[in-house]
Amino acid sequence: MTSDLLAPLDLAFWNIESAEHPMHLGALGVFSAHSPTAGAHAADLLAARAAGVPGLRMRIRDVWQPPLALRQPFSFGGAAREPAPDFDPLDHVRLHAPAADFHAVAGRLMQRPLARDRPPWEAHVLPGEDGVSFAVLFKFHHALADGLRALGLAAAVLDPMDLPAPRPRPAPPKRGPLPDVRALPSLLRGALSDAGRALDIGASVALSTLDVRSSAALTAESSGTRRTTGVSLDLDDVHRVRKAEGGTVNDVLIAVVAGALRRWLDERGDGSEGVAPRALIPVSQRRPRTAHPQGNRLSGYLIRLPVGDPDPLSRLGTVRAAMDRNKDAGPARGAGAVALLADHVPALGHRLGGPLVGQAARLWFDILVTSVPLPSLGLRLGGHPLTEICPFAPLARGHSLAVAVSTYRGRVHYGLIADAAAVPDLDRLAHAVTEELAALLRACGP
Repeated sequence: MTSDLLAPLDLAFWNIESAEHPMHLGALGVFSAHSPTAGAHAADLLAARAAGVPGLRMRIRDVWQPPLALRQPFSFGGAAREPAPDFDPLDHVRLHAPAADFHAVAGRLMQRPLARDRPPWEAHVLPGEDGVSFAVLFKFHHALADGLRALGLAAAVLDPMDLPAPRPRPAPPKRGPLPDVRALPSLLRGALSDAGRALDIGASVALSTLDVRSSAALTAESSGTRRTTGVSLDLDDVHRVRKAEGGTVNDVLIAVVAGALRRWLDERGDGSEGVAPRALIPVSQRRPRTAHPQGNRLSGYLIRLPVGDPDPLSRLGTVRAAMDRNKDAGPARGAGAVALLADHVPALGHRLGGPLVGQAARLWFDILVTSVPLPSLGLRLGGHPLTEICPFAPLARGHSLAVAVSTYRGRVHYGLIADAAAVPDLDRLAHAVTEELAALLRACGP
């Protein structure tokens, strides 16, 4: 396996990280167990299978050479993925003592940065004290894998699934050291279009910071600690709301977050009146595999969550209208597309400006609400079925809370990660998620 340059957004994630603000994503999967030794067996399986997965051998190395061709991004001061010569799966798969509360352990593990001198991923196996379950916490640095790629890497160490064979992809065209001169006019037009788009995005970001009331509970000075929890909802209930009120499943899931925040803020005494935090909804803009460089390419929609609205159906209508406007404009325009500006920054700029960019996240949005796709087929490890899963998004500097959502086998799983000092009552927010869906069902009627 050869090395490849990090895409601009991957490089940004790599450089904005700090010891207090690690930029890894995670997922806590809970499996039913046939015996108290199932967790230990699962750890052995994960280590053995990881040795044969090329993507798990990749470390990230600094790159200081200039580009070889005009078609490549300016790579001086960048980084590349390359196979680690001394890769040992036992450095990445760890078996822990039996746990009574998987989330209590997961929160402490999520706050620890991944080692930057070896492949940036880990799998933590947590046997259950009850003897009939165990959990696996996967951690992947966002520079190594976004949600889709992380899912693929995790699936490679789980039990094999019967999936249809992938369609063959055409080989990339051979390129010389310089671009074809006949392509220069179109390249110039593309550059001018990109510049105009960048100006539009910058202006939208500036406007998005005006006239917004958020909550101190969502944006606070980070302590570097982490707390996690999860909540599972019936997907059929979500579909009932969608069919009654229109829109998409995603609209309902975002509206549930808005209503849960309202309940939570009111109960803790912070108050929800007039609160409309900016939620970033990531949208994948993944390029074809033949494009260079490969890696994360995210845009996003930015909407104001109607937390201050007391009516559940009105909140849902506001979310639906905002998402429709975003979709009409497209993911390459508006303040939510600010991640695409990473393509316009030289690699050395990411290296030098990463810490500053990391501190500016709270100026752009107040809370991340992201969706992580999962296969509809049942997942197993060592023959033990996966019964629930909680995805966890990276928690940016200055943010107290992030929400990730996955749908798996008829259930919707919300994974909540928060700064442990700023949000000690995260379990109460999880309960408010359940209460909000119940309120929407009552409002929709029989």
